[in-house]
Amino acid sequence: MTSLAGITEGNVPRFVRGTRLQYDRVREQWFVQAPERAFLADAVAAEILQLVNGKHSLGQIIDQLTEKFSAPRDVIVQDVLSMTQELADKQVLLLA
Repeated sequence: MTSLAGITEGNVPRFVRGTRLQYDRVREQWFVQAPERAFLADAVAAEILQLVNGKHSLGQIIDQLTEKFSAPRDVIVQDVLSMTQELADKQVLLLA
């Protein structure tokens, strides 16, 4: 099981209360809406965050993305774990 700075594929991410992923149809852009702030989500982050539901582990999310994009799992692991760490540091995601 791969890990990055204490985050492992076994962690189950969920959005912090009051924070959510939202799609802006006018701008055709995904963004994270949080209390008193918002973050634009690039294409990679949007794909990952759409799978965050508080039930699926990071390993399950990685497996889904690997299958969807037919990409090497080790590349997706690094993208998912590093983005998850960044958003946990910004208090957007909680990890169980």
